[in-house]
Amino acid sequence: MSEPRPLYEAKPGMALYVDRTLYSQLGERVDLRKRLKHIVVPPRTGRAWKVRAGEICRVSLPEGPQVADLDLWNLHNPREHFWSGRTKQLHSAHMTRFDRFWSCLPFLRPLATVVNETVQYGIDPDGAGCHDLLGTRCDPYVHQLLNGESFDLCCHSNLTRAVIAYGLTEYDIHDNLNMFQVTGLTRDGRYFAKPSPAKKGDYFEFIAETDLLCAISACPHGDLSVPMWGPNAGDPAKTCRPLAIEVYQLAPELLENWSPSHAVGYAGVHGLQYPERIPQQEERA
Repeated sequence: MSEPRPLYEAKPGMALYVDRTLYSQLGERVDLRKRLKHIVVPPRTGRAWKVRAGEICRVSLPEGPQVADLDLWNLHNPREHFWSGRTKQLHSAHMTRFDRFWSCLPFLRPLATVVNETVQYGIDPDGAGCHDLLGTRCDPYVHQLLNGESFDLCCHSNLTRAVIAYGLTEYDIHDNLNMFQVTGLTRDGRYFAKPSPAKKGDYFEFIAETDLLCAISACPHGDLSVPMWGPNAGDPAKTCRPLAIEVYQLAPELLENWSPSHAVGYAGVHGLQYPERIPQQEERA
């Protein structure tokens, strides 16, 4: 029996198709970069920062394995944000080099493209992969639901605190990329996670395809080697480590054949006729 084919396949000329020669250069020519920002995210906290179109952002692990929850928004219009569900359909349930972060409707364009990731986990015998899009952020509501406790050390809370300075609120936090996290589905379709395989010095980096606001949480569950749920649940505090964020400006010659992304061209009429008016006789009735 043959393997099923992916529903969406990239072809040259499509926005889904990535010019690997170009994007390989963007990721590999580190000699043609200038560092603009260096941010340390302490364990169990969150940070937000800006990345301009054409800049490279690297998230790295200065002390060892640590799961990181990443959200992205259009800097100038936060209604446009990362759409993990469509990204998962267009690429994979686990992000890797040359995959793109797609934005929500009615925009649907690449917000960023992965140019490097050093874990390179692939798919293991259990069908699990790294850099997870199957799940979402940990949150205090599920702790209240399952344990009856108020627990503010959650990625949702970290991300909320991080974006307040940029005029956003809890309502703007959305499903994210669980960077450095290994996950999969059991044979009966249930979500599972494994300890992060990442090592000190590993990194994940992307180029911004438009001006971005980014927010990240150094997950309070650490590297997921200590379970938070079930009979073997414990305190993962000792497995929590910092993150490092760096933003780089690329030399102009690297960007000669690159251009910022644009929203998809659909007019957004949905078959409606404008203006929609109630006939006067119906109005009087």
